[in-house]
Amino acid sequence: MKQYIIGYTTGVFDLFHIGHLTLLKNAKALCDKLVVGVTVDELVLYKGKRSIIPFQERIEIVRNIKHVDAAVPQYDMDKVTACKKLGASILFVGDDWYATDKWKDYETELNEAGIQVVYFPYTKGISSTKISNVLTWARDNNDEE
Repeated sequence: MKQYIIGYTTGVFDLFHIGHLTLLKNAKALCDKLVVGVTVDELVLYKGKRSIIPFQERIEIVRNIKHVDAAVPQYDMDKVTACKKLGASILFVGDDWYATDKWKDYETELNEAGIQVVYFPYTKGISSTKISNVLTWARDNNDEE
C-alpha cells in the first residue's frame, strides 16, 4: 500500500504573489496533502515586521489556493512540533534559509523526527517586502492627495 505523504510549509503570505504560488504548487507536486501554516499577526510583529493584509484575510486567500489542502494558523516558530502534530513527513522551505545556522539545527532536529526538509529556490526579484516598499513609495509620492 502506498504511503500517504503529508507536506507542510509556513509563511506570512502577505501581499500574495507569484513566488508564494510557485512554492505552493511545487510543494503540492511532492505530497498527497499540503498543509500550510499562515503566520498570525502577533507572530509577524514578534519577528519585527508588520503585515499589510490581516491574518483572517491572508489565511482565507491561502485556503482557497487549489494546491492547498488545509490552511492552519502558525502561532509559533516550532516547526518540528507542528509537523509531528499534523503528521507531516516533509517540510518545504525557501532556499534563502539553506545552510543558515538556525536551519542546520532545525534540519538535524527534523531529520531525527523522520521529517525531510525540501528547499525550493527563492523567487528572485519578488517579495512582499519589495511590493510593500513600492506601495509606500507610491503613496508618499502621489501628488494628487
